[in-house]
Amino acid sequence: MNGIPGGLRTDQQPPMVIPLRHFLLALGFLAVGIGGGTVLAVATLPGLAGLAHLHVLLVGWVAVTIMGAMTQFVPVWSGVSIRSRRLAIAQLWLVTIGLAGFGAALLAGAFAWLPVAGALMLAGIWTFVYNVGRTLVRARPFDFTERHFALALACFGLVAPLGLLLAVDFTTPVFDSVAVSRVEIHRSHATLALFGALLATVVGALFQLTKMFTQAEPDRLSDRLLALEQLCFPVGLAALAVGRGLTIEVLARAGGIALLVGLAAFAVVVARLLAGATVERSPMLARYWVVVAALVGWITLTAPTWWTDPLAPESLFGHPDARNLLLFGVFGFVVVGSLYHIVPFIIWIERYSDRLGFEQVPMIDDLYDDRLERADFWLLLVGFGGLAAAPLVGLPAVATTASDLLATVGVGLFVANMLLTIHRHGPDGIAGVLASAFESSEDAPAAGGEPDVDASPDR
Repeated sequence: MNGIPGGLRTDQQPPMVIPLRHFLLALGFLAVGIGGGTVLAVATLPGLAGLAHLHVLLVGWVAVTIMGAMTQFVPVWSGVSIRSRRLAIAQLWLVTIGLAGFGAALLAGAFAWLPVAGALMLAGIWTFVYNVGRTLVRARPFDFTERHFALALACFGLVAPLGLLLAVDFTTPVFDSVAVSRVEIHRSHATLALFGALLATVVGALFQLTKMFTQAEPDRLSDRLLALEQLCFPVGLAALAVGRGLTIEVLARAGGIALLVGLAAFAVVVARLLAGATVERSPMLARYWVVVAALVGWITLTAPTWWTDPLAPESLFGHPDARNLLLFGVFGFVVVGSLYHIVPFIIWIERYSDRLGFEQVPMIDDLYDDRLERADFWLLLVGFGGLAAAPLVGLPAVATTASDLLATVGVGLFVANMLLTIHRHGPDGIAGVLASAFESSEDAPAAGGEPDVDASPDR
């Protein structure tokens, strides 16, 4: 994708350093998560290392990336200015510091500190929900992407307090005097986090990005499938979360199947858009094909599992042997593929867009190293394929170890490519992005104490 997609209000975006800082810290959490996963595969770490590892990847990598992406592209896609740049900065540091403390407390077994770390994460996530939610509400009527973003924000808002309750319950009994147990709250928390906050964002963004990168439009069949998804996905998610939280198996089963039907319809739409692409291969399109294949595989394996027992602990993320398909095949490849456009796009707009027509400037795809991009794609594809197949077909341990090593090297190349892109083309490099000071005088509040809100243009 070398050009700037039409119809985007790039004048409404916040300063580039705000989303880039989210992406940089998310890449740091990714490196920690991958390194921690490698250590866990060969050794035993103290405390609740597995729980810490899961939160580092899902909250630190995926959720922080989503926070940065929504802060950047809700204004761009919807044509409204971000509610507050100050809040966009604050949300990142609150979540980052809270998650770092949360992971450290789990590893050290210092459970008394979990409520403090959890409260920081709650404050950061609610700040993000408020800031982006107040921005998004001015974009009505919502389109497909905006409806899914609104659903994701609602789920983020519910997940955070449930997580804090679970953190407090490690040292102070919270659920003894209420009708629900820790297990039931945990099931609802995980369901809303994984399939609501994260997957709803992925669905909303992936549809918009696939249309942009393929330069294709959905046909009549795709429109009908999208209508089916918009009915089944949110209703199914709500029924699954409530059914798991109240231990109502029939409700959880119906919700789970409805959610899967919606996702299957969406997967067909994305596959049809990819098949109808009118552009050449790009890092985004190549990885989105992997996302579709992984999503279809996960749905196929999960459907009988959720039909049989949607309340079982081992079926929390779907089929017990399909976890890698969802976490790495769907979430991982969506994030990696999207960042190969989002990071260069932000930098290009900031540094090169005003030079266009006056001097020769690089295209968006020229900002990253295409050799590293192709290398990390194939390493991740082969490594992920081995890790996904291992529990399903019983691969020998040496094959699993080799797959893990290939995937780790692939992640390392991807992280290096993104860091080199920012270092070479970012006006202030990596150090400037990580600086914690406010970016410019534009962040100052308006006279009379009004919040730092820009006027909303007509959509």
